[in-house]
This record gives sequence, C-alpha cells and structure tokens, in this order.
Amino acid sequence: MVSLWGSKTNGDEHQEGDEEQEQTRATSSHEQPSRQSEDANERTRLLPRHGQAPGYLSPDDPAVSPYNLWSVRVLRYFEVFFLAVTCLWWVLLFISIFVSPPKMHSRGSGFFDVSYTTLTIGNILTALVFFAVPSTAMSILSMAISVILLIDMIIILAVARIRVEEGWIGIASVVWAALIGFYNVVTNRTVKWGKAEEEERLTGRQETRRTVREWLAVMLSTFLMVVYVLITILLTATLVLRSRDATLPAPGKRYLVDGDKYKVHLACVGNQTLNADGDPIPTVLLEGGYYPVEHSFQSWVQDAYDNGTIPRYCYWDRPGLAWSDNAPSPHSAGMSADALSEALAIAGEDGPWILVSAGIGSVYSRVFSARHPRSISGMMLIDGLHEDLLYQIASPGRGFILWGRGIISPLGLDRVAGALFKGRTKEDRVYGRSSYQGGKFIKNKLQENLVADSLTKNEVVSARIIQDPNVPLVVVTSGIHIKKNKDWERKQEDLTKVTSNLLAWDIVKGAPPEEIWKTSDGRKVLEKRLKDLYDGE
Repeated sequence: MVSLWGSKTNGDEHQEGDEEQEQTRATSSHEQPSRQSEDANERTRLLPRHGQAPGYLSPDDPAVSPYNLWSVRVLRYFEVFFLAVTCLWWVLLFISIFVSPPKMHSRGSGFFDVSYTTLTIGNILTALVFFAVPSTAMSILSMAISVILLIDMIIILAVARIRVEEGWIGIASVVWAALIGFYNVVTNRTVKWGKAEEEERLTGRQETRRTVREWLAVMLSTFLMVVYVLITILLTATLVLRSRDATLPAPGKRYLVDGDKYKVHLACVGNQTLNADGDPIPTVLLEGGYYPVEHSFQSWVQDAYDNGTIPRYCYWDRPGLAWSDNAPSPHSAGMSADALSEALAIAGEDGPWILVSAGIGSVYSRVFSARHPRSISGMMLIDGLHEDLLYQIASPGRGFILWGRGIISPLGLDRVAGALFKGRTKEDRVYGRSSYQGGKFIKNKLQENLVADSLTKNEVVSARIIQDPNVPLVVVTSGIHIKKNKDWERKQEDLTKVTSNLLAWDIVKGAPPEEIWKTSDGRKVLEKRLKDLYDGE
C-alpha cells in the first residue's frame, strides 16, 4: 500500500510539475509581448505584428523601409511643405507679370524670378517622387545646382544694374532655389543612411542590389537632375551676358519716374537755340516703333542734324526698351506718355517739340501731343499704326507667344548662341538686332499686348478728340505696306485727318514697312518733310 501510495504521489508530482511548466511557458508567452512592447521605439512601432517568433525579414517586405525612422519622415514632411510654399510664390510671381502687386514690382522683366522658382519646383518634385530611392548621382547633381545658383546670386549682388532690376524678389528667388538644392542633398544622404540602417536591422545585412524598378527610378531621376543642371548653367550664362551688357554706357541719362518706381532713358543731341524773336527753336522728339530708337531710327535724324536740317533732337526709350527699366503692369500708352513728360521735366526740357514717330510709336506720340497742346509745333507719322488696328497687337495668340518667349528667355538659348557663334555684341543685345531676344523687351511687348485694345485704344481715341487741330502734320507711308494691305492705305488716309493742318502725305515706293528710312528715297523724303515742318514753324 505504501508503494502504491508513493507511486501515486510521484505521479501527482510529475503532473503538477508539468502544469507548472505549462503555466511558466504561458506566463512567458504573455510576458514576451509585454516586454517587446516596452522595448518598442520609433523605429519599430510601424512594423506589423507577426504571430511568430522574431527573426529577420525578407528585403522585399514592405516593413523594410527608411520611413520607419522619424527623422526621414520629418524630412519628407518638410519637403512637402517647401513645395506648397514654392508653388504659392510661383503663382504670385506669375500674376505679377500681368498685374504688379504692391511692393512686388521688378524693374527687370520678372521672368528670371519665375525661372528660378520653376526650377525649384522641379527640384522638389523630383526629390519627392524618388524620395525612397536615393542615389549618389542625385546628391552630386543637387550639390552642383546649388553651387551654380550661389554663383548666380553673387553675380546679381555684384552687378549694380542687375541687382536693381531683379530687386529683392529676384534675390529671394535665387537664394531659395539654392537652399532647396542643399536641403535635397541632406535629404538624399539621410534617406540613404536610413535605408541602409533599416535593411541591416531588419534583414541582417545591407541590401546592395537594386531591382529593375529601382534602377529605372535612379536613371530617370539622374536624367531629370542633369536637365536641371543644364538649365542652371544656361541661366548663369544669360546672367553673365547681362552683366556684360550692363557695362554699356547710356548716351543720355536715366531718370526715376512714376514715384521712383523705375528709370527711363532720355538723351538730347545739340544745344537749345533761339529764333530772331527770342523764342526757342523747336526740338525734334523721337518715338521709336517696334525696336528701340537707337536700333536704326535715330540714324537718319542724326544725318539731318549733321546736315544742319535740324538744330537739335531728343529721344527716349519706352519702359523695357534699351536702357530703360520695365514699368509695373499694366502699362498703357498714356502711362508711357506721362513717364516721358516726367523725365523731360526732370531733365529741364520744356520744348517746343516736333514729334517724329514710327509704327506703334505714333500712338504714343499722339497721346503725348494731346496732353501737351501748347508745346507741340509739328507731327510726323512714319507708317504710323492706326488705333483701329490695335486689335492686331492685342490678339490672344500673340500674347500667349510673348508669354512663352518670356518664360524661356532667361535660358538665353538664342542670345548665348548669338554671342558664341554669331559674334553678337552688347550693342546688338541692348538696342540692336538682337534686342528683341531680351526679357525686358519681351515684357514691354507683352504689356502692349495686354492693354492695346482697351486702355491704350481709349487713350488714343480720347487724344484724337482733344488734339489741337492747328498742329502741322506730315504722314509718310510705305509703298510696300500699302500693296500688301489695302486696309492699311485706308487707315493711313484717316491719319492725315488727325489735325486740320496737313502739310503732306507721301507714299514712298519700295520702302519697307515701318522702316522707310532704310532706303535712300525714304531718307530724302523724311528729311525734306522734316525741313518743311521747321519752315512751317
């Protein structure tokens, strides 16, 4: 009996021992998740719960991600924030091209600001799209962009003319673009470090291989960054040309107008003289057409001055042309006439004037004449644009093309090529045959386009009503232009009725449109009629 009891007791002890082991294992199994939960940190809390013993994950497991690190996630959040801020800044710059907000006017074209901001947006988007696929090439190219942009900033700050034209807006745009480049370098390196650390922690080794998808991502991101580097180099090359052009001295002086918002260039040739009665002899005041006055229009007037036909002449550059700054948008013919009036007053020039203009410049001259009736001694309209044809200047298609040209103008594709391969000089770029390629020039034409059939047309129609009818008038028309466009002939005939004192209407055969002075016959007619205006005085 004793042995049987003892045997039972031993069996009970074994059974109790097994129960204790099971309880211990159960307790351990309950305590292990608790211990894992206590040891969890910011790097493990995103990992999915697995109902299996802990071990290394496969490299293809979604849990193997640099996003497990809070530092990587924060960098990405900041990248998104920077994108939102940059997009808002881009929209503001885009609007300022058409309507200048208070304190946002740039005395330059404003297209450089948009270009730098567009480059920044592209840089940020590329960093976000390929955020989880860092590469050494992206870091190197981002660093190259930032260094080149810093060179741009130095050029802008060092060249006084460019610094004034770009203003605080341009400086802020290029500095922001450079900082984003540096930030992307830091982000790329941080993600690369985080990716390696997570792979080693969760898979037991750093993954050195890349999938086909990752290689395609690296190749695409590298291609985009190479494009951005090339764009940055072109921006720098255009800035170098602008800094060289800034050394070209203006023949006259630049005067701050419109509440000191921008400067316009005004120059006079010859000295003021008096007639027998002691009154000042009229001065010829030139208003250029499509191109700046200095392009070729001034040449025949200079010949007339050298020949003694005229004793004196003055000329100016409308805002955005040659040495003049761009004006705030919108800008109409009447606003230009007021700017000219202010510049003449500051320079101490009070006329009287014989107004000589060509092409669209005739619109500006007519507005100026109507606003200064006592100072005008005569008018000459050379293939002048009629107000009824301003709709051609204001066509939406033309405006869109001008805007597109303006956006890409900072790249200097044509200007840089012209300087490198065609020998274009700074004179060509400032007021010569290449001046149409510059951002300021394009901005001037875009401003004309925006208000030609509204503000400007209303101003010139009002000018015709209040125009002094006794002002001597000469109209000279291109024969080629008339042959090409019969409506042009009818409008030219109507221009002869701007005043009641028409001296002559000449049609010069073989003369090119708006550039009649480029033929010998055209020069003879123009100089003869200019002399008639003086004799009529």
